[in-house]
Amino acid sequence: MELAILNTSGKETGRKVDLNDAIFGIEPNDHAIYLDTKQYLANQRQGTHKAKERGEVAGSTRKIKKQKGTGTARAGNIRNPLYRGGGRVFGPKPRFYGFKLNKKVKQLARKSALSYKASTNNIIVLEDFSLDSPKTKEIIKMGNNLNIVNKKSIFVLPEQNNNIYLSSRNVQGVEVITASELSTYNIMKASTLILVESAVDVLQATFEN
Repeated sequence: MELAILNTSGKETGRKVDLNDAIFGIEPNDHAIYLDTKQYLANQRQGTHKAKERGEVAGSTRKIKKQKGTGTARAGNIRNPLYRGGGRVFGPKPRFYGFKLNKKVKQLARKSALSYKASTNNIIVLEDFSLDSPKTKEIIKMGNNLNIVNKKSIFVLPEQNNNIYLSSRNVQGVEVITASELSTYNIMKASTLILVESAVDVLQATFEN
């Protein structure tokens, strides 16, 4: 699959890049995408929630009333979950929500996500560029030239670039990420994937290893 390389003005440079069909042209596997996205979101959860059970709340352990003869239900101590101020039944406890997912499944998920973006023409290849200093207006201008205004878009860089990151963090809907950190979740939530030219080789080399 070939895509034209655009410059920051949104015009074609006359050069093209060849995207590997084994990565950008496979039959997408929806279940792999679901599992990888589910794992990503599960790993973001802190899991620090905690509710006190009847053995942890404050209160006496004295039996409230005698067992029989009152005409009402038997009752133990004041910390009973049925009483106000009592402990909670089966309350949440600190836990880790993440789960294991095979490496090949994660790779298949990312390939499937990239194939979806390629099949819907939502991948743009941009020639390498740099900024001398953080300038938000440069990213906004670039977004207008590439027709990605008011769309969720991700710039995929070959390596970290602090100036580009600082320039884009105040632009709504724009995210900057390196090729090695690109996840299935990032790909699927973006309307447009903008691959910097040198990031294409890094991305394709990631799947070959």
